[in-house]
Amino acid sequence: MRSAILHLRRAVCAALLAGLPAAVMADMPLTYESDGRALFRFSAPDFWQVRAGGARAITAPETGEARLINRVIGLEPVADKGVWVGFLSPNGIRTLDQAADYLSGIGRSLVKDPEVTGRSSITLGGLPTKRITGTGRRDGRAVSFTALLIDLPTNRVAISLAVIESGADPDLVNDVNAIYGSFRAIR
Repeated sequence: MRSAILHLRRAVCAALLAGLPAAVMADMPLTYESDGRALFRFSAPDFWQVRAGGARAITAPETGEARLINRVIGLEPVADKGVWVGFLSPNGIRTLDQAADYLSGIGRSLVKDPEVTGRSSITLGGLPTKRITGTGRRDGRAVSFTALLIDLPTNRVAISLAVIESGADPDLVNDVNAIYGSFRAIR
């Protein structure tokens, strides 16, 4: 049983964003805005719910240090639980290295006991992107995650995290790929 879960976890990580195929475009257009300026857009698949939250502070469990989080747009399938995709673009984060530092500061609030299993450079929407894959726990369940750090042309960085629980419907990876396939910066 454990090897079956491990195999599924590896398959999901390998499939998620492997080649970023030209997936069928998702169906609900969304635009991320910060300080009155549109930064990027993407589309959500049918039968996914979208929630947005404004600026707030998340406290790191290890240090008790609060970190300001800008607006987060989160997406989840309506019928199937166990998959979550989120986007944010923190103020003051201008480089991919700064985004990596920022993510390490808030990452443990999103995924507990994260273990990075891979790092690579890819292109998303024609933009330089760092991809970090790994495993961890969320709400007590084993998860696989992919973090994307996307260098926007507006002197900002978009950060996205896709989290998939063990046992989640593997077909949902196609929806996640469609979300990322629709990502475009607004110049």
